[in-house]
Parts: sequence; structure tokens; C-alpha cells
Amino acid sequence: MEREAMEYDVVVIGGGPSGLSTAIRLKQLANDKGQELSVCLVEKGSEVGAHILSGAVVEDRALLELFPNYKEMGAPLNTEVKKDEVYFLTSDQKGIKTPNWMIPKPMHNDGNYVVSLGNVVRWLGEQAEELGVEIYPGFTASEYIVEDGAVKGIVTGDMGISEAGEHKDSYMAGMELRGKYTVFAEGCRGHLGKQLISEFKLDEGKDAQHYGIGIKELWDIDPAKHQEGLVIHGAGWPLSESGSTGGFFLYHAENNQVVVGLITDLSYSNPHVSPFDEFQRLKHHPVLLKHLEGGKRASYGARAITKGGLNCLPKMTFPGGLVVGCDAGTLDFSKIKGTHTAMKSGMIAAEQIMVAIDAGRANDEITEFTAAFESSWVYKDLHNSRNFGPAMHKFGMFLGGAYNYVHHNILPLPFTLHDTTPDYATLKPAAECKKIDYAKPDGVISFAKLDSVFIGNVNHAEDQPCHLKLADASIPLAKNLPLYDEPAQRYCPAGVYEIIENEEGEKRFQINSQNCVHCKTCDIKDPAQNITWVTPEGAGGPNYPNM
Repeated sequence: MEREAMEYDVVVIGGGPSGLSTAIRLKQLANDKGQELSVCLVEKGSEVGAHILSGAVVEDRALLELFPNYKEMGAPLNTEVKKDEVYFLTSDQKGIKTPNWMIPKPMHNDGNYVVSLGNVVRWLGEQAEELGVEIYPGFTASEYIVEDGAVKGIVTGDMGISEAGEHKDSYMAGMELRGKYTVFAEGCRGHLGKQLISEFKLDEGKDAQHYGIGIKELWDIDPAKHQEGLVIHGAGWPLSESGSTGGFFLYHAENNQVVVGLITDLSYSNPHVSPFDEFQRLKHHPVLLKHLEGGKRASYGARAITKGGLNCLPKMTFPGGLVVGCDAGTLDFSKIKGTHTAMKSGMIAAEQIMVAIDAGRANDEITEFTAAFESSWVYKDLHNSRNFGPAMHKFGMFLGGAYNYVHHNILPLPFTLHDTTPDYATLKPAAECKKIDYAKPDGVISFAKLDSVFIGNVNHAEDQPCHLKLADASIPLAKNLPLYDEPAQRYCPAGVYEIIENEEGEKRFQINSQNCVHCKTCDIKDPAQNITWVTPEGAGGPNYPNM
């Protein structure tokens, strides 16, 4: 079909840290030269920051490079880390506090900040607009345009299409946004990033990417218990009971608020595991409970995390553009941080795009990016932490932790560990695994999924096509249910997937796409790789406050 088209120098997909840093750096470079440069950024959330979810303890290294006077400019980095604590929980009642000297150096947070990443991103959005970036929130990138073997831009999603595929009164056709270069910064498991990696074979020769699911709550707590700047990390129970790996966090932010969450590695093998329910019971552990008791939950959200590191990092360039940030997988797992690395990858992309445009180039592959990236501090950090995740997966929490302690604190070990099994391939048959009986939530410390989705302000336009696509509709009941007790019922943190049984005993697989928080876990963990997450109508999904 014929679509309206708009031409730009650069089109950026995604209004997170990497996308905004790309756009800002482009405009900074152009403005410094007194040069006209048109930059367009599309963001699927209802506003910049609506879909942003992170712990978040932030290292400000990249932000300092982008805005050396960010503090004077009013960036919302107000709470400096004052104290680090790390625990290993040995049971539902007991935990061991790790001595400071035993903690791998990258996990120390001196000089870092507890922030709402959503608010930091909202601030970055304001700076981008002031510099002249055209930002379009509520618009999705539904497909990319390939002509003559190169990406030439994207098509925004159609609005106002019914579930049956018919045009509603509100119908508005998507349009083409074309650019000399297109930068994909969609975050973890980006819909188009995934396709680009496959189509252009960007992951050739790389280890399989690895992911976690991060589930987070924001709490208003008793002011008497508030310790602004306290940062707590930990591992062990309850995930250890099922042989799963991951870790928790609890950060004391400003205004008598704490953020608390659990990251579950999606390499877990027991299909009965429910990351959401593991998190709910975690909060009852005395190490965490003492901070939350007497408080009130204010918000909830979940997001997958790309954590494979350097061994899994795809080639980031292709003809016509780049894939940056968590869309590629630049997170530094040893630090449990990805904001500064995502920002820096976008800034390097911007600098190399600018060189290419100044040379009169367009829609070719900016191969120079790779050398620039590999000479940066991002690459150095990722190379140093390349074995952090594989060591934990291969050797377990204790031996993997010991390896990482030696590598980061005593003597860097010269060899590289590999973890080549994709997360979706790790599940064992349900019959071989211990079933987990999760306690009913008490509504005070622990909560139900649907109550949680509600306070995440999750909403999608009524009567739109389901954005969770099954390649084969028979697989959930015919294969996943008998073999794995259909794990989608449990790995989804929003109650999207259900097995419904009628009075005659007939079962059907129900998808409640309205509940979806856009975490992408289903796209990652489905053992048959049968579910594809595609972008729903723009402005749908969560609208996270202070997350």
C-alpha cells in the first residue's frame, strides 16, 4: 500500500537511555558545527519514560560525558549510594551477610546513584527536544524498510484496527519514516532488533544470548525505617530451592521510598518455577521484610534483561543502520548495570553516523563503529566481565562466585568461558521436577498478579489484534501442556496466559493480551519458540510512575 513518507537524516527507534543518547549526541555534534541535521525518535509508550523499568543504581560515567554539568542542569540523580550490603539467603528465615572484602569489585557502588530510571529518561527526553530532536511518543515501529539490501527507515504501526482486522472509525494508516541511517534502540528483545539480528546474521559465531526476568515493586515505607542511599543485593533462597539462579535487590531511594525486586535467570530448568511468585515469597524473608513492614506498595512492573554480555553480543552494524543498547545486549552483568553502557553505545553510534553523513554517505554499513566501540571503556568493561554469567551458570552460585571473586579481586583469568545453551532449551519435563506450592498472597507484603498489573497502569486500546502471535496454535495444549505443564502460565509476570477448562473438561489456551507489560519473557522462554511478541497499537502497555 501507498503510505505517506517523511525524510530525516537519522531515525531512532526507542526512547530509552541508548536511543535518547544517540539522538542527543547527534544534535550536539551538529549544533556545535552550526549544521542542520534532522533527527526523529519514535517511542511506543504513551510518553517518554512510560515503559522504562530498571532497578536502578546508575553509574553516571556516560551521562557525565553527554552532559558534563548534568547536576547543574537538574538531572534527577539525587540519591548517592552510601552503603552496600550483600546477603546469601540460606533458608526462608536465615541469611549470611557477605563481608565487604569478599564482594567482587564490579558490584561495589561507591559514587553511584539510586534513581528512578523512568524519570532520568524523561529528563533526557526534555534535553533532546530542547536540542531539536523530533520525538513522537505513542508511535510504534512495526517493520523496517529494506531496499537494495539496506535498511532505509521504518513503518509506524497502523492505528484503529479491530481484532478482526477491520478498520475502525479511528483508523489511521502508519507512515514511512525514512533516514540516511536508522538506529534501533528498542531495549531487551526488541521486536525489530530480533528480526535484524536474524536477517543480517549479526549473531553468527556468537554464543546464544541469555536473559533474566526482572520483577520490581516501588514501596512507600515508614520514615523511621528509611536509610537513603542504602543498597542491598543478594542471592540464594527462594530460587535455590529449585536449582535456579538469580538475585534480589532492595534500594532506599529518596522520599521514604524503597525499590525491591528479583531477577530470575531465564536459564532455569524446573517448569513449575514462577518468577513472580518466587518474588512474592522472597519479600517475607526477614532480611527484606524488616524494610517493608508497615509500608505500602505504590507500583509494580516487570521487564526482561539481556545479560549474556560480550560473548553473546551481536555485530551491531548492518547496511543502513545500527542496533544499540539492550536491543543488542550491552549490559555489564558483573555490575548488574546496563544504563551507562547502553548510553555509551548510542553515543558512539551517533559519532560514527555523523562522520559518515559529513562524508556524504547514506544507507551503507558504518563498519567504523566496530573499531570505535572496541576501543571504548564499554568494550573494556564487557571484556573484563565476559565470564561472570557463564561462571555462575556452569559452576553454580558458590563456585561461580569464587571464580568471579578471584578474577575481579585478585588476578584476571585469561581464558573465556562459554554458555551456548539458549534459555528456552533448558526446561526439563514437568514430571521430572518437583512441583512448587506457592502460598496464597496475604495482600499486605505479597500480592496477586492481576492486582499487580493494575497498579502498573497497564492498558491497551480495546478491540485490537492480539500482539502475542503463535506460530502454531496447537502447540500450547498438544506439546507444552503435557510435557511442561505449559510454563507460560507461570513465567509470564502479568497473567497473560491461562489454561481454561470448561464443564466438559475441554481445555483451551487463553491469551489475555490486555494484561501484557511488554516484558518479552514469553518470546524468550517458550520452549517451542512458538510465541512472537510484536508491537501492539502505540501508547499501549504500562505507564510506570517513578520506576
